[in-house]
Amino acid sequence: MTTAAVIADTKAKMERAVEAAKEDFSTVRTGRANPQLFQKVMVNYYGTMTPLAQLASINSSEARTVLVTPYDKGALRDIENAIRDMPNLGANPSNDGNMIRVTLPELTEERRKEFVKLVKTKGEDARVQVRGIRRKAKDELDALKGEVGEDEIARGEKELDALTRAHTDLIDEALKRKEAELLEV
Repeated sequence: MTTAAVIADTKAKMERAVEAAKEDFSTVRTGRANPQLFQKVMVNYYGTMTPLAQLASINSSEARTVLVTPYDKGALRDIENAIRDMPNLGANPSNDGNMIRVTLPELTEERRKEFVKLVKTKGEDARVQVRGIRRKAKDELDALKGEVGEDEIARGEKELDALTRAHTDLIDEALKRKEAELLEV
């Protein structure tokens, strides 16, 4: 393996970590109803834990209302229970026999601050993940010491530091956007 291969592999892993962080941020509720909130909901569908997105279409009909329309009407009760049991949502879904209407309650300032703390924690977890990827790449570069020159390894370490800085900055930007979104009234 060469330093270029280590850097390319590390860059791909860091990009995936940033995307995972952004996806994680999108699951935290803001004042508006967003179908993304339901991406990680798992439903007990005939004894198998299944993602809600595979069992129903999820649409935002109004500012604070989400409509969940199951493909199989037999799963209606299970989907309703899974949504009701969702942590950090605080919504009470209603079932009309064909679809589930989820009206999200208005967020209080205290609740918004709790969500900001939650997002900051998720952001720090993502930064830790990026730093862990950097550490593994540094170990791989150190393992190459006998095969390639010292200059190439030093150049690789500088690139690694720049990649780490760039990806943690991307996480910080996404975090700031989410915080602003949460605090927007």
